[in-house]
Order: sequence, then structure tokens, then C-alpha cells
Amino acid sequence: MDPVTIALIAVLMMGAAALYTSVGHAGASAYLAIMALFAVAPETMRPTALTLNILVASFATWRYWRAGQTNAGLTAAFVAGAVPAAFLAGRFQLPDEIYKPVIAVMLLIAAVRFLWPRDPATVETPRPPVWWIAVLVGAGIGVLSGLTGTGGGIFLSPIILWLGWEATRRTSGIAVGFILCVSIAGLAGNLSSVGRLPAELPWFLGAVAIGAVLGTRLGVSKLDPGRLRQALGVVLVIASAKIALT
Repeated sequence: MDPVTIALIAVLMMGAAALYTSVGHAGASAYLAIMALFAVAPETMRPTALTLNILVASFATWRYWRAGQTNAGLTAAFVAGAVPAAFLAGRFQLPDEIYKPVIAVMLLIAAVRFLWPRDPATVETPRPPVWWIAVLVGAGIGVLSGLTGTGGGIFLSPIILWLGWEATRRTSGIAVGFILCVSIAGLAGNLSSVGRLPAELPWFLGAVAIGAVLGTRLGVSKLDPGRLRQALGVVLVIASAKIALT
């Protein structure tokens, strides 16, 4: 990559990390979208997105935990099902004709999440699921995460909120802890993919680290970045269309 392209990708990734961490996500779907827009090879996209996810989610998990915005028991139940599923799914490298449509659909789901006019109303008395339902939900999301190279937060957060399992802000803390564990499992399931990491990775890591600091400050202080999330949704729709049509 030329220096201008590297700088542009890094700036976009920094913005994505800031936006995603403000709502308790780590940004893998946005990193995939950005790399797709710049025609990065699919075999490079997945390990790169997971590596960036691990760094961002580690910091965000710590910030949300310190702010008391998490639910350790519910997080553990989701992770118990997701980690082995993501590890096993991460061992498979999908061919382009399957990988690209899956990523395109996943990005559209993420776009809907951010373009939705408003978040589901916060429930006054959350009703967490029984443990085995949480484990099964986690396992299903883990399979998707391992195959696509994401942390699964874009799937988990809407499920928790729409089913009234936890309050909105604590959902962010659950999602980011889940994303951290699943991202590690997904990458561990296919360690050979680490050899495909780009030489420009240090620049991207630095960029998302800055974004995570800014985004978690927004999330923890309860500043609503709704308009910015909607703009990100538009970017995800464009990236999804690009992948589907190429």
C-alpha cells in the first residue's frame, strides 16, 4: 500500500473504533467494510479484523467494567457457548463465493442496527434468560463470528435489548466483553491466518487504540452518538453492496 492509502485506512479505522466502542462494540464489521472498500484480499481481512478487535475490546471491556456497566454472569453464559463454537468455526476458510455474500449480509445487519431510528426502550426490570438459552444463543453467534472474522457484538446487542434481557447501557458492557473472548477464540482457531496479517498492521493498531480511548469516553459518559452511528450505517450499506457486486 502507498502511504496515502495507509493513512486514509488508518483514519477511517480510528473513526470506526470510536463510534463502535461508544456503543459497546469493537468495530470488526467496520474494519471489514473499510478493507473491502480498498480491495484488501479476503484472506487478509479476517485475521486483521480480529486482531484489531482484540486490542479495542480489551481496552473497552476494562473501561465499561470500571464504570459498573456490565453483567458478569450473563456475559459468562454467552461466552461459554460462543468460545468453543468460534474456535471450531475459525478453523474453516470459506471460499470467496461463500465468504463475500456472508460478509455482505452481515454488514447489512450491522447497518440496520445503526440506521434504526431509535434503540429499543430500556426495560425497567430486565429479565435475563435461563443459562442454557444464553449458552445456545452464544454458540450460534460464535459460529457466525468464527466464520466471518467478527466479534459477534452486532448480533448479540440487538438480541439482548429486544428480548429485554438487560438494560441498554449494561448491554454495552456485556457485548464488549463477549466480543473480546470470541475474537480471541476465532483467531486461535485459525492461527495460520496470522501469517496473512498486513505489514501496515502497526499503523492500524495505533489508529484503533486512539479511537477506542475516544469512543469509550463517549460511551461511559452517556453521550449519545446517534447521528454518527447513522452515518456509519450508510458506510456499511455501501461496503456491503460493493462486496456483493464484485
